[in-house]
Amino acid sequence: MKESIMRKTILSAILALGAFTAPALSETIRVGMSGGYFPFTFTRADELQGFEVDLMRAIAEETGDEVEFVTMSFSGLIGALDSGRIDTVANQITITPDREAKFVFTQPYVYDGAQVVVKAGNEDEITGPESLKGRSVAVNLGSNFEELLRNLPYADEIDIRTYESNIEQDTALGRVDAFVMDRVSSAQVIKESPLPLALAGQPFDEIRNALPFRDDEAGNALRDRVDAAITTLKENGTLAEISEKWLDADVTKPLAEAD
Repeated sequence: MKESIMRKTILSAILALGAFTAPALSETIRVGMSGGYFPFTFTRADELQGFEVDLMRAIAEETGDEVEFVTMSFSGLIGALDSGRIDTVANQITITPDREAKFVFTQPYVYDGAQVVVKAGNEDEITGPESLKGRSVAVNLGSNFEELLRNLPYADEIDIRTYESNIEQDTALGRVDAFVMDRVSSAQVIKESPLPLALAGQPFDEIRNALPFRDDEAGNALRDRVDAAITTLKENGTLAEISEKWLDADVTKPLAEAD
């Protein structure tokens, strides 16, 4: 009897020790991004970096997961998420009704506005979206800005041209009259690039950017973990620090709450 009790005691101790020392299970979050959207995701000196890269690494540190970055053309990112080749997209993905019908989103982590950008010197002629009538306008293929332009009541009067890249260069060279992108990225491009570009008017639409996940059991569970990490990063100031580092401004709060 005593021997049996001793064996059970030893077995219980081993099991308890194993439970105590077993490492926590972690996942590898496959994050899709274009790697060509300065200052959010870009490559410099063969290193992928930017706001989104720092954000996902900070999230993974909170959740205890690994992060794997998968770069591809922007237009292929949503399809890659839908097919399961990646787990989320960190490329300033704007929440829209069409996307919400298909995916589940975290809380927004960037609040911004759509911005018209022109070749420097042309900002007196093109002063906002209504000035785009009769003009050629570049947007990134598959972006929210393409949808935004096509939904304007006078969209049939705008020559909308979709690009995989180089919308800034073609605008500076006069191949198109303007491009539309988010104001934050546009301001950073103008600041960092030698291209002769200028903001044309004020932002004309507020956008909320977040991380999308597939709307299934695994996708919802991962979204919830990531969303909780974003809450922590907002509360402890890390998210604002990342924003200030890359954008020289805190764009992590709704525009109505911004200073």
